[in-house]
Amino acid sequence: MKTCRLALLLVLASFTTAAFAAEGEQGQTLNLKGLTLWYEVRGGGSATPLLVVNGGPGFDHTYLHISDAWDALAKTRKVVFYDQRGNGRSSPLAAGQSCTLADQIADLEALRSHLGFDKIALLGHSWGGYLVMAYAARHPERIAHLIIADSAAPKWSDTLFLFKEIFPEGSARQEALAFAEELGDKEATGAYLREYFAMLFYSPDKRDEFLSRAGSFAYRKEINQALNNDVGRFDLNPELAKFRFPALVITGRYDINVAPSVAWKIHKAIPGSMFIVFEKSGHLPFFEERDAFVKVIEEFLAKP
Repeated sequence: MKTCRLALLLVLASFTTAAFAAEGEQGQTLNLKGLTLWYEVRGGGSATPLLVVNGGPGFDHTYLHISDAWDALAKTRKVVFYDQRGNGRSSPLAAGQSCTLADQIADLEALRSHLGFDKIALLGHSWGGYLVMAYAARHPERIAHLIIADSAAPKWSDTLFLFKEIFPEGSARQEALAFAEELGDKEATGAYLREYFAMLFYSPDKRDEFLSRAGSFAYRKEINQALNNDVGRFDLNPELAKFRFPALVITGRYDINVAPSVAWKIHKAIPGSMFIVFEKSGHLPFFEERDAFVKVIEEFLAKP
């Protein structure tokens, strides 16, 4: 296992696909050329729909349901989740089928069009934050509000990880496990993951709750590898200066997976953007500070 981590939970690179179903979900599929995308729409109301883009790359969306913050937001608007191409309940990639940043942008635009939404509020977490910045650069006319949560850096290689600096002993234990883990030793993988999750959260209780449910989150390594090979070609920094819609950049104060300085730089690059730090959160503030997160998002989405 490589020690670098590019967006949410990249340490799970050898984690096999697990159970797909998130409790209570009733999804549908969108047929695209050569593949299907699975999606779900929750809630209703007249407010601008919110599309939520999960992290990875290579994960399905189900880790988001560790929190019910989305159901609170769905009381006044439609909230949409989807599994990105090749992941979760979307169809697996066929032999030779591409999975690039351009594909991901096109899939998101196809989903928006299919749902008949003229404008959307768009929230991306971790790798999903990078994807929504890229989508907004290509389709700014579709963005009513943009929320960038604990995102990878606009230039992928600039993403800053703090594991070794903050948790040197945990990182050392991971390095001792890395050879066996890379060979597919399941016991070593479990130990490696426990070390990793211990470094993701502000709250030990939240850490343990997340870990107890992690076996239900699906991961496909080939998707991660394909996108990591592609996104390194791009630098979104010049695009951020062109954004002219309301934008909110958020981070957990104790996000070790993507240092808060990355979020600060994104905020400074987007004219007029808001910057919010959740003081008792790591990489998943929607889980660790659910009520504060809902309040911040609702207030932001209410802004013209």
